[in-house]
Amino acid sequence: MGVFKFKLPDVGEGVTEAEIVEWRIKAGDDIAEDDNMVDVMTDKATVELPSPVSGKVKALNGEPGDIIATGTVIVEIEVEGDVPKQEEEAAPEPEPKQPEKVAEEAKASEAPIEEPEEKPEPKPEPAPKPAASVPKAAAREDGERPLASPAVRKRALESDIDLGAVPGTGPAGRITHQDMDDFIASGGRLAAAAGGGGSRGLAKRTGEETSKIIGLRRKIAENMAKSKRTIPHFAYVEEIDVTDLESLRQHLNATRKDGQPKLTILPFLMTALCRALPDFPAANANYDEEANELTRFEPVHCGIATATQNGLMVPVVRHAEALSIWDQAAEISRLAEAARTGKATKDELTGSTITITSLGAMGGVASTPVINAPETAIIGVNKMQELPRYDAKGRVAPRLMMNLSSSFDHRMVDGYDAASLIQALKAMLENPATIFMEG
Repeated sequence: MGVFKFKLPDVGEGVTEAEIVEWRIKAGDDIAEDDNMVDVMTDKATVELPSPVSGKVKALNGEPGDIIATGTVIVEIEVEGDVPKQEEEAAPEPEPKQPEKVAEEAKASEAPIEEPEEKPEPKPEPAPKPAASVPKAAAREDGERPLASPAVRKRALESDIDLGAVPGTGPAGRITHQDMDDFIASGGRLAAAAGGGGSRGLAKRTGEETSKIIGLRRKIAENMAKSKRTIPHFAYVEEIDVTDLESLRQHLNATRKDGQPKLTILPFLMTALCRALPDFPAANANYDEEANELTRFEPVHCGIATATQNGLMVPVVRHAEALSIWDQAAEISRLAEAARTGKATKDELTGSTITITSLGAMGGVASTPVINAPETAIIGVNKMQELPRYDAKGRVAPRLMMNLSSSFDHRMVDGYDAASLIQALKAMLENPATIFMEG
């Protein structure tokens, strides 16, 4: 019997490190060859790493969120017989780089540092005490956060007890399990539940949770922060009268053929964008800040910002300019489903030249969308609402209105050009027949 040491492999494309996202095994598990051991994320994609051998998992090296260098041993597996041949050991393995624990530091700056959780001592049966007996405790200022171990906090939460009302007899007024027993025995739990002291049954909330930001959520945070930090955003919002467009959309949906997808407003906006962007090439482009190069694109590879359980993803409708409005709708639906179910490929999630984002019915009156770098523009769809507006003869009439919110990289797109693009979209969306006219 020997120990096979599995090293983080080179997952391709020059990647030298990866983040552990989720372990699929634990120490002591029996594992078969090709069983998935761990999911890791690179700057390119999330990758499943299968086991090259069968055996028993001896040790896992690294926690979710750790950044591991290629060649680092991450799994040790006990195998029967001779250990399969491995690459020669290289230089000493680098220590895993830990992400900055911003949340933990922020928490530490606001509250007293708590000691590591101690295993609670067996709880003896409390001896009978007088009903009014409450142990002497260190005085606690109003609003001061009570000291207690995580185990005591969990017990208080499960018992619906406000720790702020429990006297603490431990060091520095720390609340112990015995203090909890004494508090309950003295009738304090009943008083807290009854909302004594004029609290009308309202209890203070004391729970809190700190979690490490890893995987896709970490990449989203990094990309958003970089985009806002490096790109001077220019925001522009315009009101669009979509009354006629909505009538056309409803008519097309009511008369669509079998197999045709249901139309939302997105394919209309996408088609209008494809018509308008040739006159505004700097808005259909990628800017490489390091090389100081702007790449303008003739094709429109339109990203569609999509909310998923794992965070915001941007699948890409490629060559939108060559698709009919029905084909665009079908592709938007297909890609959104792939993103939400985790089946979208790397190619489907990269290569966009401009992005559309929409919050649907909750889209608000206006928004300031963050540019999907290295793109130079993003168009946001807000909610439709019926509002009174003057018609051509000065009469007030109800109209269906919607705001387009847009952001542009002001280094590459001048304010006049940005406004002109949105005005071109406004003209087509308010006169929807022109969206489909040639020339």
